[in-house]
Amino acid sequence: MPTPVSPSRRPARSAATAAVLAALALTASACGSPEQNAGSGDSGKNGTTRVTDATGAEVAVPAAPKRVVALSEMDLDSALALGVQPVGLTAGRGQKGAPAYLADRAKGIPVVGAVTGPDIEKVVQAKPDVILAGQLADQQVLQQLKKIAPTVVTVDNTKSWQKSLELTGTVLGKANAAKKFLTSYDTKVAALKKDLGPDAHARVSVARYSAKGTAVMQQGVFISDVLKDLGFARPGIQNEKGAGHSSPISDENLQEIDGDWLFIGTLSSTGPDKGLLDELAKKPAYKELKAVRNHHATVIDGSKWTSLGGAQAAVSVLDDIRKAMVK
Repeated sequence: MPTPVSPSRRPARSAATAAVLAALALTASACGSPEQNAGSGDSGKNGTTRVTDATGAEVAVPAAPKRVVALSEMDLDSALALGVQPVGLTAGRGQKGAPAYLADRAKGIPVVGAVTGPDIEKVVQAKPDVILAGQLADQQVLQQLKKIAPTVVTVDNTKSWQKSLELTGTVLGKANAAKKFLTSYDTKVAALKKDLGPDAHARVSVARYSAKGTAVMQQGVFISDVLKDLGFARPGIQNEKGAGHSSPISDENLQEIDGDWLFIGTLSSTGPDKGLLDELAKKPAYKELKAVRNHHATVIDGSKWTSLGGAQAAVSVLDDIRKAMVK
């Protein structure tokens, strides 16, 4: 979950950027804000569409935006899924650019920020006509972004990728494409549940591994929602809502997450860490896990499974599960 950007961590703005923002503010006050120009209906007279974002705020956006900046992994995923190539993105969790699973499709898109927040000067340079702000909650940063272009918070407190995709589809003029994607996803879920057979009721664990140790994915995050769609049970604390995006667990307590299957990965910028299982096999605590003993442990791409997620990530996770669990 992106951390709100505190004043001490907020990227410094150059004098040029401050001047641009000031000019934008003057233009908005002279010509009327996007919301004022939109009129009272869903569609304005000036080629705008009024949308209600994830915070409940009404925003007037271009009816057919051409230059989209995506300020979260989920925004980037959604835009690409809907056939829109953003002109700016924020680096994924643990990544230097787009998440590994989106790297090919996002090649060449400039990076305008990180998980901790956008670089305002780089956002200005991207010249967006709409900004997808993910789950950004910092009001000062949001006000700066709104001076650049209409800004839509696309991720609510449920972090549902499906709700975010629907909202993004409305913002980008791709509502029908979003509905089509969601229908296709539901079809893939139903087919996988059927093909899993007895394993459709398996107990499944998802964890992320790093030099700091193991962290498990609890309820209220992307991957847990996908597993819930499939009807999987979750061992131990994975049935509880976590305080953050993931919850550290010591080697001594790994038995708490022992299940029938274990999916584990890192945030490697190149995708799945092929040598991870060999490394874990050296640890006595991992050797004792039933999933490991039964060869039901699978290495996954942590940037896809254990980060903010999105539409394409969800479909790709279904494919990963099919490869691992369907005989």
